[in-house]
Amino acid sequence: IEQPTFPKITEMCVKMIRRVNDEEGIKKLVNETFQKLWFTPTPHHDKEAMTRKILNITDVVAACRDTGYDWFEQLLQNLLKSEEDASYKPVKKACTQLVDNLVEHILKYEESLSDSDNKGVNSGRLVACITTLFLFSKIRPQLMVKHAMTMQPYLTTKCSTQNDFMVICNVAKILELVVPLMEHPSETFLATIEEDLMKLIIKYGMTVVQHCVSCLGAVVNKVTQNYKFVWACFNRYYGALSKLKNQHQEDPNSTILTANKPALLRSLFTVGALCRHFDFDQEDFKGNSKVNIKDKVLELLMYFTKHSDEEVQTKAIIGLGFAFIQHPSLMFEQEVKTLYNSILSDKNCSVNLKIQVLKNLQTYLQEEDTRMQQADRDWKKVAKQEDLKEMGDISSGMSSSIMQLYLKQVLEAFFHNQSSVRHFALNVIALTLNQGLIHPVQCVPYLIAMGTDPEPSMRNKADQQLVEIDKKYAGFIHMKAVAGMKMSYQVQQAINTCPKDPVRGFRHDESSSALCSHLYSMIRGNRQHRRAFLISLLNLFDDTAKTEVNMLLYIADNLACFPYQTQEEPLFIMHHIDITLSVSGSNLLQSFKESMVKDKKKERKPSSDEETESDSNSGSGSESEEEASKPRRLRKRVDSDSDSDEENDINAVMKCLPENSAPLIEFANVSQGILLLLMLKQHLKNLCGFSDSKIQKYSPSESAKVYDKAINRKTGVHFHPKQTLDFLRSDMANSKITEEVKRNIVKQYLDFKLLMEHLDPDEEEEDGEVSASTNARNKAITSLLGGGSPKNNAAETEDDESDGEDRGGGTSGVRRR
Repeated sequence: IEQPTFPKITEMCVKMIRRVNDEEGIKKLVNETFQKLWFTPTPHHDKEAMTRKILNITDVVAACRDTGYDWFEQLLQNLLKSEEDASYKPVKKACTQLVDNLVEHILKYEESLSDSDNKGVNSGRLVACITTLFLFSKIRPQLMVKHAMTMQPYLTTKCSTQNDFMVICNVAKILELVVPLMEHPSETFLATIEEDLMKLIIKYGMTVVQHCVSCLGAVVNKVTQNYKFVWACFNRYYGALSKLKNQHQEDPNSTILTANKPALLRSLFTVGALCRHFDFDQEDFKGNSKVNIKDKVLELLMYFTKHSDEEVQTKAIIGLGFAFIQHPSLMFEQEVKTLYNSILSDKNCSVNLKIQVLKNLQTYLQEEDTRMQQADRDWKKVAKQEDLKEMGDISSGMSSSIMQLYLKQVLEAFFHNQSSVRHFALNVIALTLNQGLIHPVQCVPYLIAMGTDPEPSMRNKADQQLVEIDKKYAGFIHMKAVAGMKMSYQVQQAINTCPKDPVRGFRHDESSSALCSHLYSMIRGNRQHRRAFLISLLNLFDDTAKTEVNMLLYIADNLACFPYQTQEEPLFIMHHIDITLSVSGSNLLQSFKESMVKDKKKERKPSSDEETESDSNSGSGSESEEEASKPRRLRKRVDSDSDSDEENDINAVMKCLPENSAPLIEFANVSQGILLLLMLKQHLKNLCGFSDSKIQKYSPSESAKVYDKAINRKTGVHFHPKQTLDFLRSDMANSKITEEVKRNIVKQYLDFKLLMEHLDPDEEEEDGEVSASTNARNKAITSLLGGGSPKNNAAETEDDESDGEDRGGGTSGVRRR
């Protein structure tokens, strides 16, 4: 206000005005600022201030051309609403001034344009002025009534640049809103508008046709009732389509069709557009003919959706979308259901067709929404006299039934690798939920999945929907959380551009946040829900759950990176990891032993010595088995022997391996889940800096207050389960087993066995004994995790590296006593 010439004013206004829908305080501030800046009446003599104001507003409108103008409409509505009941209405007065001056401004421009040569520069300003007038007309069409005659000649603008088309479309949109409000407009004025619009419909492209047909709809249906004029136009295009259809039926490869393709595309689009705004089954149009026009149009358009040329198919589907807005009941037709659902669910179907079907549904829902709002407004005017609200319910019942038909396929479109398909699918679902057309519970898992989308705008939109659902229906989110996590993995699989790389569960940016962190933050506030959710996720790692390895990696990534806030959360996870390990680990070892014993007896007669051994140990008949059964104190070995003993253990087990390598692969596969849990526990331990004893002492039944302290996160601790990544990258589950791979698996088995023996460090009373056991446990963990486990207790793991290739032998943990 004080420095009107400051160059950054436009940019500042754009940034401020976008906050018009923020929380109350900010909203109030934005409204007040712009009321002062734009919507305060200017004294009549101060022409300069008025011009400055107009330039400022049109600059801001021009700057927002790509991001949409919702904010302007919102701002105007807020300001006009705030003074509805006041006697003095400054905003209304300011708006009238602005509109009058904008029109004057445009006329001056026209004069200066006809004099000057550089037309391109100014036409940008002209577009901004006319767009601003359209925005005013949208909120208060009465302001423009007296200027309608001035706007009409712009329909005859010569179109050469993008800006010229923008002018025509905006003028058509203004006239559509304003002409029906004019009192006794002159016949010639209306006839001129109709003719201008018809010329534009016949001559120009899709966008112009769409806006002009819409404008013609308002003028003819509400004012002139000149139905013959529209009927002639409709018949012209409908006739052309019928003729082209017959030619195509006679000879699909005819050259005439190729030559007539532009005419075919235009006819498909225009017939649809006309059907959207005019109901040709009224007597006013077809007279007393018995032909059902809407069914005929449906049949024609459906014929061309089966055309071999994708462009023709797309235009036919656009035409159908238009026709369905006038006659939604057509969407219940079996052939339409088949067409829509097959396009949405067919993996190989073209992306353009999928997007077009979703756009059709989106436009239908938007139109329904506008219709309902209008019905509500009309209702409020007569509500005092009426008793029952019957008007809106029929159409909302219709749109609800329609969305039930197509809901599943629209939701499935979330699993598409093209972000544009996911974008439109999400728009349709958001509209459906906002209008309350379906029960939200069925969408929850899909919205959780979309919350992991790489594009921030889509993530935010999905998260926003979840927040809304959570407000209305507490507990729904938690109920579907695990299903949502599994589904988010499918979305990530679909998006994953490089199939060789395993799908990961965190964002690859500096935050490394979990993909499902928003979901977790919604659940973590309720202790009971949070624990149930975490246990359900950890149960997927159970050997009986048979979850695929990559999904386990994805879930472990999420568990490693969730936004934990109190110590209770990671401690609870680690406590349950220990429980899962003791059960799954024993099962795993047992099944491995069983596979060896059976096959051994079939394959070779063991010596009596070995036989007694294998019987007494129900196991592999290896030395390490025998060792394991001795009391711990007898298990001291001389240092230098330990490596060779481990070699012998491996060799002994290798001899007992069955011919068929399936159990080996099974073991390697199932063990990944346990390895991931070990890694996860190790990661959380390092991330939060917990000591072994703290983890050991934790009990989930203690009161919440004990572990309510905030977590002190370490920086630079990353979750990198190397073994699982290698397992997935090498595709071990499907590759040939070499000797080396067998050796590695056997070694893993022995390490597991050692770990299981020492899993519970409190089994012996003596201090020394406990530390030896802990030592052995840490040694086994280090070996299992590929030697890369982060060093927590330096004393316990100081000589890990020295073992070289054969780390983690049966006794290496004990020998230092």
